Amino acid sequence: MATGKELATLKGHTDFVSSVAFSPDGKTLASGSRDETIMLWDVATGKKQATLKGHTHPVSSVAYSPDGKTLASGSQDGMIKLWDVATGKEQATLKGHTREANCVAYSPDGKTLVSGSWDNTIKLWDVATGKEQATLKGHASPVNCVAYSPNGKTLASGSGDGTITLWEVARGKVQATLKGHTVAVWSVTFSPDGKMLASGSGDQTIKLWDVSPAK
Repeated sequence: MATGKELATLKGHTDFVSSVAFSPDGKTLASGSRDETIMLWDVATGKKQATLKGHTHPVSSVAYSPDGKTLASGSQDGMIKLWDVATGKEQATLKGHTREANCVAYSPDGKTLVSGSWDNTIKLWDVATGKEQATLKGHASPVNCVAYSPNGKTLASGSGDGTITLWEVARGKVQATLKGHTVAVWSVTFSPDGKMLASGSGDQTIKLWDVSPAK
């Protein structure tokens, strides 16, 4: 049975830590900070493996690709960067948002990266080429969080307007708008079977939504 015991404290950042993500194999932890850096940590030893520098404003979000070879980061400088985890080298900078890039997430197959921004839009990027594939518009306020369904066919986005939008990825069309929160939505995640969505909001509540495909 889990004890809830603290195992380690990782120190290195000089400002608040905004995002953390485990590598798929669980051996490495990535952290993004307001100090404009990303750090990679050896989970077993708690030692810092690398510091990734390139953003010129605070780092808002980090996400590993499904194969664990690439790390994506979104920043308040409006840029999204892709990093080679093995070398710590910057692979690409994805430019397109006109405001802060709040959140990033990979599709389950790792071929597409999604980003949400203070410019109220969501962008889909081809990871292999770094090219923008689509821009999804519909929110009236900044996009704070994004998540793919397990099958990769649906994208959920939460916004400062208090709504959650479900998008059909293939066509870039809105499937549904979920209304219930009274203020900004800050986090969304799908259940492993893809039938339920959980959302967290500044209204101090968590809501569970039935997102099962219509029969």
